[in-house]
Amino acid sequence: MPNSTSPATPDVPIQRVFIVHGYGATPDNHWFPWLRDLLTSRGVDATTVPMPEPQAPTAADWHEAVSTALRPVDDRTWIVAHSLGAITVLRHLAALPHPWTLGGAVLVSGFTGRLDGVPILDTFLADDVNLAAVVPNILQRHVIHSDDDPIVPPEASAALAVRLQAQVHVVRGAGHFLDSEGVTTLPLVAELLGTAETFESPMH
Repeated sequence: MPNSTSPATPDVPIQRVFIVHGYGATPDNHWFPWLRDLLTSRGVDATTVPMPEPQAPTAADWHEAVSTALRPVDDRTWIVAHSLGAITVLRHLAALPHPWTLGGAVLVSGFTGRLDGVPILDTFLADDVNLAAVVPNILQRHVIHSDDDPIVPPEASAALAVRLQAQVHVVRGAGHFLDSEGVTTLPLVAELLGTAETFESPMH
């Protein structure tokens, strides 16, 4: 699980990016609209997937939504997923029939397993993910987490990075990467996607 300070850009030009939000969110929250608009301005087909009943999600409905939106994937497709969206994406990928290839995945505040602070999601999170079926097929794997996330413990995201054999990137003081915490842009994601531009500060 290398800690990346100079993340590598994609080896193959990205054509499509799917952005998958998490619990309690919509495609118009947090840094999702900023990323979608930035990618679109760079000529990338960027889609933010609306997840059903985000305040009361069920694993089956979210799996169906992701499975419908992300069909098919290839080496020019990347997925950016936040929090509960990350485990949903991983479950979808683990269930795909082989062979398949995904250009890359950027998981922000990703995790597997239950969260002590969010018991309402216990049923959603009861089943683990077969990450062994995922790792060989994603060409680039990145996990981003904050050092002070109040919802997903940093060690949970770090453990996911180990299981995914992913590069891990720690952003200081970003909490759970929510707009209510002042995070409406996330330049590190753009850098990982090879679409970075100059920003005045890491978050604003």
